[in-house]
Amino acid sequence: MCAVHQPNLFPRLTTLAKLFAADTWIVLDDVQFTRRDYQHRTRLAALTDPDRTRWLSIPTRLPQGRQTAIRDALIADPASARRRTAAMIRQEYRTSPHWPALQAALEPVWAAFGTGRTAAVAETSTRVLLDLLGWPGRVLTASGLPARLERSERLAALTAAAGAGTYLCGTGGMTYLDPAPFTARGIAVAPFLPPDAGIWTSARCVTSLWALVHLGPGGLSARLQALTGAPDSLESAA
Repeated sequence: MCAVHQPNLFPRLTTLAKLFAADTWIVLDDVQFTRRDYQHRTRLAALTDPDRTRWLSIPTRLPQGRQTAIRDALIADPASARRRTAAMIRQEYRTSPHWPALQAALEPVWAAFGTGRTAAVAETSTRVLLDLLGWPGRVLTASGLPARLERSERLAALTAAAGAGTYLCGTGGMTYLDPAPFTARGIAVAPFLPPDAGIWTSARCVTSLWALVHLGPGGLSARLQALTGAPDSLESAA
């Protein structure tokens, strides 16, 4: 099972859960950078109140203007951005009993700021969370795979290039996805439909860090593993 998704900075729980449910995550790194998306920002939720939020953003400049690909976007001031990102996350979540585990896991993220590339930080922030949750899958990059088509044709081609038999699609993607290219390649399309209660109430809005510091790596991993089971297991994942 394969998921194709842009690198997101400390992704929302719905995004992280979709990647966790897949065997392969193809990082869509060669499409146009969008400032209104989550490629360089995330919404932090207060530890005690998920409805109280604030944006965490990495100041990013685009060398090719609006046509800049995600992988080519540059951090405006890497050292300053690293300090500010680390300080904001620590301020919000340091009182959680699970903070020590998260703090140690985030070290590769701070190192990624040294690349000067926003996408490297965003991808690393997702990888460390998947690793912390015990995800056994693999990560590939779209720019490294032989697929240069557009939209649904390209998603199907990327899935085939990864050797996957199923494409895992989020609810947003299902609204525009054309199943024909997948059918032509013998690839099934599976919708990813997480619950909307419990920890999932704010899952489409705030970073998955909030759920992690509440449940801990083991607790959150168990919830995400429940989503990969039978449909009647969704209630236990809430």
